[in-house]
Amino acid sequence: MLYYLFRYLEEHYQMPGAQLFEYISFRSATSILLSLLISTIYGKRIITYLQRKQIGESVRELGLQGQSEKAGTPTMGGLIIIVATLIPVLLLSKLENIYVILLIVTTIWMGAIGFIDDYIKTFKKDKEGLPGKFKIIGQVGLGLIIGCTMYFHEGITIKEDLKLHNLENIVNGKNDLPEMGPEEKSTTTTIPFVKNNEFDYSSLISWIDPGLAKYAWVIFIPVAIFIVTAVSNGANLTDGIDGLAAGTSAIIALTLGIFAWVSGNIIFSNYLNIMYIPNSGEMTVYISAFAGALVGFLWYNTYPAQIFMGDTGSLTIGGIIGVLALATRKELLIPLLCGIFLIENLSVVLQVGWFKYTKKKSGQGQRIFLMAPLHHHYQKKGHHESKIVVRFWIVGIFLAILTIVTLKLR
Repeated sequence: MLYYLFRYLEEHYQMPGAQLFEYISFRSATSILLSLLISTIYGKRIITYLQRKQIGESVRELGLQGQSEKAGTPTMGGLIIIVATLIPVLLLSKLENIYVILLIVTTIWMGAIGFIDDYIKTFKKDKEGLPGKFKIIGQVGLGLIIGCTMYFHEGITIKEDLKLHNLENIVNGKNDLPEMGPEEKSTTTTIPFVKNNEFDYSSLISWIDPGLAKYAWVIFIPVAIFIVTAVSNGANLTDGIDGLAAGTSAIIALTLGIFAWVSGNIIFSNYLNIMYIPNSGEMTVYISAFAGALVGFLWYNTYPAQIFMGDTGSLTIGGIIGVLALATRKELLIPLLCGIFLIENLSVVLQVGWFKYTKKKSGQGQRIFLMAPLHHHYQKKGHHESKIVVRFWIVGIFLAILTIVTLKLR
């Protein structure tokens, strides 16, 4: 809203400084500062309100050191993240941008699912919360919306670099902007570590008959559903000890912010030889607010946590990250960038699968880890949760750097 106000003032009154709001970099910097202030200042008020309403976490006795002391800690802290993200976005972004609209819908959609789950746990005193099948239905529903919108919406396009024309410009001594082809609908994505690193989902069926390329949605939409669901659940499983999910997600979000900015900038996308996605740079404003909200939430969520994000936060975080990866056409980088989420997911799948297999074979189930998800395994081994969290952050930073390096490492 402030963006439109200052654009109006610039157009009609030439107000000094109003033109700054045209720059994504300025609005992104303002967005992250504003979200930090909202999450840290008003976060305390939300915590106080939740404490007064006795909205506390029911902690299961898992035999972990310090676990029982967490009983009664306020939950639903994801509300802090959601509010601190949406307010700067509504104030500073171009609200007609389709990518921003999708991210706002994702935030509200997944936030609502998580809120219902936390509400059942805290107010209805049902530790199981919202049945898993309803969570999956909600995640699949969001994935369907995202997949259909990205495939069919006319505003979601890419531009191909006309390299032959650019080469002629260089030979002739011209330093103009890279010459791009027209905007076109595409199901193309990026393959990491490969020189000619673009992959079109339609090629999975067009090899049968070129005419089948128009049915690429049969492939693309299920992929979008899978990614949204998988990343959302990965973030949910990672939220098990103080500061782990929020800190890891902040690292991932900032990395995706870099991808969104360079993909939406014609000069940098051409220099880095990556896909140019018109209008995608606007996501940087959203990502800045999101990262600022996560860091601000950490003020209260680091050990010992004054509040837990609950499913209100973890499901929302995962959904947002999944949509950002799809929107920047970097979803194939998720196993690397979201490696922490992946290993947490795998640890649970392996633990459950091996236990069932060995129980069926020998009558007595065996475990791979002392406890799953993986962070609880290290807790069982006697490591303090603060040490586990910081080490996971370090691994997350390493994976983020490696992900950024893939821009040129081919």
